[in-house]
Amino acid sequence: MADLSALTQEALAEVAACGDLAALEDVRVKWLGKKGQITALLKEAGKRVAAEGPDYAKRIQEARSDLEARIMGRRADLSLAALEHELAAGRIDVTLPGRGAEPGGLHPVTKARLRIESLFRHAGFDVASGPEIEDDFHNFGALNFTPNHPARAMHDTFYFPDGRLLRTHTSPVQIRALQQHGAPLYVIAPGRVYRCDSDMTHSPMFHQLEGRSVDENVSFANMEAVLHRFLQAFFERDLRMRLRPSFFPFTEPSAEVDMSCVFCEGRGCRVCKHTGWLEISGCGMVHPNVLRASGVDPERYTGYAFGAGIDRLAMLRYGVNDLRLFFENDLRFLKQFRAFGA
Repeated sequence: MADLSALTQEALAEVAACGDLAALEDVRVKWLGKKGQITALLKEAGKRVAAEGPDYAKRIQEARSDLEARIMGRRADLSLAALEHELAAGRIDVTLPGRGAEPGGLHPVTKARLRIESLFRHAGFDVASGPEIEDDFHNFGALNFTPNHPARAMHDTFYFPDGRLLRTHTSPVQIRALQQHGAPLYVIAPGRVYRCDSDMTHSPMFHQLEGRSVDENVSFANMEAVLHRFLQAFFERDLRMRLRPSFFPFTEPSAEVDMSCVFCEGRGCRVCKHTGWLEISGCGMVHPNVLRASGVDPERYTGYAFGAGIDRLAMLRYGVNDLRLFFENDLRFLKQFRAFGA
C-alpha cells in the first residue's frame, strides 16, 4: 500500500508540473495508458490480494479515478491558457493606423466618359440619360428602323418576354429629350448599352456616346467641325479626320468617321492595318422621319447625330489592346491608370 501511495503522489506531482497539453498527454499515457504504471497495478491486483488485503484493488481504482480527475482538471486549465494566449496573439488594435492602404482611382472607362462629357459641355451640349430597359418604339421605331431590320433580330438584341428590350444604343435618350424639350436641342447621351456580341473588341455590355444637335440651319459642315475638334481635344494631338459615305436608318446622308492612327500618326501600323486610319464613329444628318417621330417639324429644323464607343475611345487613349480587360476588374491592370488624368 505504501508503494501505491508513493506512485500516486508521484503521478499527481507530474500532472501538476505539466506546462502544455502535449506534456499532459505524455503523463496520462505513462500512468493510465495500456502499458501505464497504474494500469499495470490493476492487472496484477489479483495476485497481490493475499499480501495487500482484500481492498487492494479498490484502492488502486480510487487512485486511478483521482488521477483521471486531476488530469481532466489540468487539461481544462491548460486549454483555457492556450486559448487566452491565442486570442492575445491575434488581438487587433483597431485604433492603430492601417497598413498598406492605397488610394483608389477611377476606372479608365469612367475617366474617358468624364473627359468626353467635359469637352462637350464646353461646346454647349447638355448631358442626358435615360432608361436602359427600353420599348421598341424608342429603340427602333422612332429611329426609322424598318420592321424587318436585322438589328431587331434575336441574335443581336436582348429581349424580355413582354417585348421590352435592353437598349442597343443610347439614341432613345435623344428621342426622349426631343419629345420632352423640343428644338433647338444640343445633347449627348453617354451610357451602357447591350448587344449579343463578345470578343477582344466587343462585349455584351459596353459604353456608347451618342450626340445630337437639332436647330435651324444646322449643316453637315457644322457636324464635321464639332467632331474634328472633339477628337483633337480628346486625344490631345493634331489629328486628321475623314468622312466616308455610309448608311444608317436614322440619318441621311450618313458617314463613317475615320481619324489618323494615334499609334503611328498615319504612317501605317499593325493597329490600323497599315492604312494610317482608324474607324472611330458613325454620323449623319438626322432623318426627317426621326424628327417627325420626336414631334419636331423637319421643314423648320435640321440636325446632325453621331455615335462612338466610349470603351474604344478609352482603348485608343490608353493603349489597351483587349476590351475585356476593362470588365475583368483585375486590380493589377486597373491601378496602372491612377497616374492618368481624366
